[in-house]
Amino acid sequence: MATWDDVRRLALALPETSERLSRENVHWWVKDKSFVWERPLRRTDIEALTALGATAPDGPVLGARVADTGVRQALIASNPDVFFTIPHFDGYPAVLVRLDRIDPTELGELIVEAWLLRAPKRLAQQYLNPSAP
Repeated sequence: MATWDDVRRLALALPETSERLSRENVHWWVKDKSFVWERPLRRTDIEALTALGATAPDGPVLGARVADTGVRQALIASNPDVFFTIPHFDGYPAVLVRLDRIDPTELGELIVEAWLLRAPKRLAQQYLNPSAP
C-alpha cells in the first residue's frame, strides 16, 4: 500500500532530515543518525528466513529504528504480515517492514517514532512541543 515516494515524503517532512545513499541503498538521516532505510534482502537473509520456516518477502523492504527489541517483537506480533526481522538484526533495535503491505498512516507513525529516537533531544522536543519556549 505504501511506496518509496511515501517514505521519502514522510521522512523529509521531519526537521533536519536528509536523504543519502549508503551501500547503494537510500537512507534517511536526522543529523548524523539513520532512522529509516531501504533494506533489500540478501541471499543469506532469504536462506535464513527459509530455514526458520518463513517465506521471504519479494517486495520492497524498509528498515526502521525502534526503541528496543521488545518493541520490535510487539510490532511483529501485532502484524506479522507487515513486520518481520531476520537473524542479522538479532539484538539490534530495528524492524523490517513489507512496504507494500503497510498502511501509509501506520508508516507515518513508524517513521516519526524512528525519527524521535534518533533526533537530538532538543530537536525532538521542539517537534513535540512547537509552541514551547
